[in-house]
Amino acid sequence: MTDSLWLNGPKDILCYVSDQGDSETELEYPLVNLDVDNEVRSLKTEVKSETVPVKQSDIGSRFEHFSSWYGLKRAISNLKHVASRKSATNCCQGRRFCESAKTPEDLKASEQLILRAVQNNSFRREIEALENGDPLPKNSSIRNLNPILDNDGLMRVGGRLRNSNLPDKEKNPIIIPKKHHVAHLLVAHFHCEVKHQGRLFTEGAIRASGFWIVGCRRLINAFLRKCVKCLKLRGKQQYPKMADLPYERLNPAPPFSHVGIHVFGPWSVVTRKTRGGQAQSKRWAVIFTCLMIRAVHIEVVEEMTSSSFINCLRRFVALRGEVKLIRSDCGTNFVGAAKELNADVIDIDSSDVRDFLSRKGITWKFNPPHSSHMGGVWERLIGVSRRILDSLLSGVAHKNLTHEVLTTFLAETSSIINSRPVTGIPADPDSPELLTPSTLLTMRTTHTVDSLCIEDFNPKHIYMSQWRCVQNLANCFWKRWKNEFLSSLQDRKKWQKDSRNVCEGDIVLLRDKTLHRNEWPMGVVSKAIVSSDSRVRKVEIRVGQDNVYFRPASEVVVLVPKE
Repeated sequence: MTDSLWLNGPKDILCYVSDQGDSETELEYPLVNLDVDNEVRSLKTEVKSETVPVKQSDIGSRFEHFSSWYGLKRAISNLKHVASRKSATNCCQGRRFCESAKTPEDLKASEQLILRAVQNNSFRREIEALENGDPLPKNSSIRNLNPILDNDGLMRVGGRLRNSNLPDKEKNPIIIPKKHHVAHLLVAHFHCEVKHQGRLFTEGAIRASGFWIVGCRRLINAFLRKCVKCLKLRGKQQYPKMADLPYERLNPAPPFSHVGIHVFGPWSVVTRKTRGGQAQSKRWAVIFTCLMIRAVHIEVVEEMTSSSFINCLRRFVALRGEVKLIRSDCGTNFVGAAKELNADVIDIDSSDVRDFLSRKGITWKFNPPHSSHMGGVWERLIGVSRRILDSLLSGVAHKNLTHEVLTTFLAETSSIINSRPVTGIPADPDSPELLTPSTLLTMRTTHTVDSLCIEDFNPKHIYMSQWRCVQNLANCFWKRWKNEFLSSLQDRKKWQKDSRNVCEGDIVLLRDKTLHRNEWPMGVVSKAIVSSDSRVRKVEIRVGQDNVYFRPASEVVVLVPKE
C-alpha cells in the first residue's frame, strides 16, 4: 500500500533528472509537512460562540396578517379547536377536514383571547399595576378612564356610570389601543355593519358592542378618508388650484383676433307654407366671443354639420377680420370642422378650405371633453344670450318665427351684450363713460345710433386728421381696459388652495353625468399631463383594456392613490 500509485502519484512528477557528464542522477523530492514549513501560511478561522437572546414571539403581531375582525376570530377558534382535540383517541384533522360547527361560545372565547393579547401587548404596565393594587403610572394614556380588571382578565373602563341601568358592556366597555391592528379591524367591521355611514354611526356601533377605542374619533376619520366604498359614494372630485389666465386674454390685440366659439339652440322656424299648414326647420346659433374685450358676434347656421359651420366661419372672418386663435370644446361639429379645415395640425380632406385657413394662419385649440369650466369665457355669455333672446321671442308667436326674424333677434342680442359694461359702474363724475365692448367696435357708448362725445379732443385733429381721433379713442379704450378691466381678473374666485396632483397609476372613479353615481366606471390614470405651473389638470384614464378617455382632473374621484 505504501508504494501505491493512488497514494504517491506518478514517479516522474516527484523526480528530477539532471545531466552530469555521461551519467544521469535522479533526485527525489519528498513531500513537505505543511505544519512545519515556514513558507506555507495556513488559513485559520476562529469561530466564537455567542449566546443571542431569542425574543419571545408576540401573538399580537401575528394579527396583522388578517384583514377582517370575523376572520381573525374564526382563525383563533380553529386553532383552539385543533389544539384541544389533539389526542390519540380523538384527533382533529384540521379546519379543512373538521366537520364540527363553530358555536358562538367558541367565537366569544376566541375574542377574549385576542383582546387579552392586545391589552398585554399595549397596556402591560397598567395591567401589572392593577393586579398589584398600585396606582397607574402618571404618564398612562388611559388614566382618566379609571380602568378595572374583570373576572376574565380584561381591562375595562371604570368610569362614573356604575349606578346606571345601562348594560354592563356599555357601562364598562373593553379598552382597545388605537395604534393596534385590532382597532383598525374593529372600525372596519362596524363600519361595514352600519353600511358605510358616517363617523357618528360607526362610533355608536362600536360603543354599543362594548368596546372603547382610545382616540376612536380620529381613528374613524382616518379610516373614512381611505374607505374605497365611501369614496365611491361620497368622495369629492379633484379641483386643482385655478390656473393662470392664458396669453391671449391678457395682451391687447385687434378685436376678435382670439375667439372662443360655441353652438347653442335649436329653434324651430317657418320655412314655407304648405296646403296642410307650415313646414318648419331647425336653426342653431354660433356665438363668437372675443377673449380680450368680451365682445360677441352671433351667426345663424341651418344645419349642425361641418360644412354649415365652415360657411359660418367664413362669414365671420369677412365681417370681423382675420382670426389667429380659436378655442372651443370637443363638440362633434367642431371636431369635424377642424378636421376638414386642417386648423393647426389636424388632417383635412377639402383642399380649398385647407388652403384658405393656411393663408389665414388660424390655430384651433380644443379643451378636454366634459370641461365646460375651461371655456367659461363664452359659456357665461351663452346664458346671457339665452335670457335676452327669450325676452325678445316672448312677443312673437311660435308660428310666426321665421329665419329672418330669428337672425334679426340674434343681431339685436349681440348689440345688447356688446353694450354692457365690462367693469363696475364708475362713481367718478369726471369719467361718466362706461367701458363697453361697443366703445372699441363702433366708437359709441350705447347700442343706438348716438355718436360718442369727443368734446375733450382737440378739434384741429378732428378736422385735419380724422384717423387721429379714432386712434385716440382706441388708445383711451385700451388704457381703461388695462387699468379697470384687467385688474379685475387678478383674484381667484374659487379653487384657491393646492391639492394633491393626480398621478399615473391612481385608481379613480370617472364622473359621468348621464349615469347614477353607483354606475360610474372605475379606471387607472395612464397619463397625467403637467401644466406649466407643475399642476395636473388633464389626465388620460384607461377603463378596461382598450378604452382610454381624455378628461380634466376635476371630473375624477381618486379612490386609491399610488403609493
